[in-house]
Formats: sequence, structure tokens, C-alpha cells
Amino acid sequence: MKIDISAHIVPPGLREAVSRIASGRIALQQSPVLDSLDARFRVMDRYPDVLQVLSQPHSLEDAGETGAVYELARVNNNGMAEIADKYPDRFAGFVANIPLSDIDSALKETDRTVMGLGSKGIMITAMVKRPLDLPQFTYLYEKMAQYDLPIFLHPMGGPTQPDYDGESVSKYLIWGLWGWPYQTTLAMTRLVFSGVFDRFPNIKFITHHAGAMLPFNAYRIHNWYDPAAERKEDFIVRLKKHPADYFRMFYNDIANAGNTAGLMCAHDFFGAYRLLFASDMPYGSPSGYGDTLYENTIQSIEDMAITPEEKEAIFTGNARSVLRLK
Repeated sequence: MKIDISAHIVPPGLREAVSRIASGRIALQQSPVLDSLDARFRVMDRYPDVLQVLSQPHSLEDAGETGAVYELARVNNNGMAEIADKYPDRFAGFVANIPLSDIDSALKETDRTVMGLGSKGIMITAMVKRPLDLPQFTYLYEKMAQYDLPIFLHPMGGPTQPDYDGESVSKYLIWGLWGWPYQTTLAMTRLVFSGVFDRFPNIKFITHHAGAMLPFNAYRIHNWYDPAAERKEDFIVRLKKHPADYFRMFYNDIANAGNTAGLMCAHDFFGAYRLLFASDMPYGSPSGYGDTLYENTIQSIEDMAITPEEKEAIFTGNARSVLRLK
């Protein structure tokens, strides 16, 4: 068995709710397998040993007012829960979307989805415009540490955020291609220096795209922070361990479009037991169906120069443990 922890979907009712509540402010992407279970199942039938954990990757916070944002979140999370419950032979569960525009509402929706709907974790967006080390988010991190369930960090943003002063848009798809790994790495760094891992040692964060920029730039962590430690910079000395030790505490999905060299880099930094099988379905597939993602991603793991036990952990065992799957 293989457990795909990053299989995206637009659940029933969400498009209608977005059209009614946030028309012109939220644009849900189009793909046959995002809306049609029949289309999804036709792809999955080619890989009968794969179970999916469902998630909805769009940010709902652009809906505006808190009430509208959380109405969309409820529609979204209810829809994913319904699908996961109806097809347990296809889906190992779902991850709830938790907008952060209002922390009290975020905490309530977290309780509702975990306790009432059985979500296997929550997903929050890693945006450059909102640091995840703001004090109010500590309450959410404490709650998820108590639940012993993971927080998925999903990068978010679009072309309307320019890369250079004087421009109005991000050109050449830079906003997604390079912007999202940067957003994820930025969020990870702010979390490390917030002290969240010292405060909640069992907390579980799952990054997207195999740890983003960290594995390839592991030496730079020491190159920059070792001298800062020698200078006794306050942001370093208040931590109990070296920053690199905290960075290695992140869990990471391996959705990197089937790049074995990249996975080996992530393996060298995080180790096998911090990597989890993921397809990012349907994104990155030319047809829009995600039909090549499983073939490429599975083969990229099989080609890794690691033990069979480590491959089994990446395919299945780590997801069972981190998401507390039966």
C-alpha cells in the first residue's frame, strides 16, 4: 500500500459557495479530477495500491469578512469529510483547511473538524505577507500538539505580487515556480526561531515539495548561523539547540514531480523517516488529470539508493504514524 498525503480536490458545493460569497475574489483552478470523482477514480484505478488523503489547496481568506471566510471553510471541510467517509477504500482521510484571518474562528474550526469530522490534520497557508510566528498562532500550535496531528504548510500566492519594485505582476510564472519554495522556507525559518519546537516538542509540521529550499542549502544554515551563535546573537542563544536541528524536525511531502536526485538531497538532510509519499495531484501533469504523477513519483522513490525499509516508510509507514491512520 502507498498513502498519498497530498491529493487535492475541490469538494462538492465549494464552487457554488465561492461564486455566491466571493465571486471575483477567489479563483478555484480547473481540472477534471478536482471536481469529478469518476475522473479521479479512472486515474486511481491504474494504481490500486494507492490511498489518498484529500486536501483543498486554495486559500479561502480572500473572501474578505471573517464570516464569509469561515462559511467557505465549513463547506469545504464538510465536503471533503463526506467524500472520505463514503469511499474508505479510496481515501485514508482528509486534511481540513483552516484560514488564519481570525484566530478564534480558526481554533473553533480546528476543534470541529478534528473532533467532529475526523480530519487527519489541518492545512494552513504559508504566505510571505503573514508571518507564522505571530503570537496569536501559538494557540493553534498548542492545540495541534495536544491533538498529536500535523499542520500542513501550503505555499500560496499568485502573479499579482510582483518580484521587483516598479512592476505590477510577477512575470514568467516566477510566483509559483520559485516563489512557493521560498515562501515555504521563509515560513519554516520563522517557525524555528519562534521557539515553537522548544515549546511544543511533539508538534508536527509537514512542508510541501520535499522541504523546499532547505536540503540543497543545508550548509548555508551553518555558514550563517554558526557565526551568529559565536556573536551570541539573541535570536540564536534563546534556542535550546542549533537551528539546523530544528529544521530537521519538519516532516515533508515528497511532491517534487519525480526528481530522484532531489529526493536523495532531502533524504540526506531530513532522513527517510521525515519524508512522506505525495503526488500533488493533479498539479504538474500536462493532461490536467494527474495521470503521470503517480508513475513518475513512485519510480523516483524506487530509484532512491536507500533500503527497502526506508522506502516502505516513505510510501506508507510515515503517513500512518504522523497522521495517526488506522
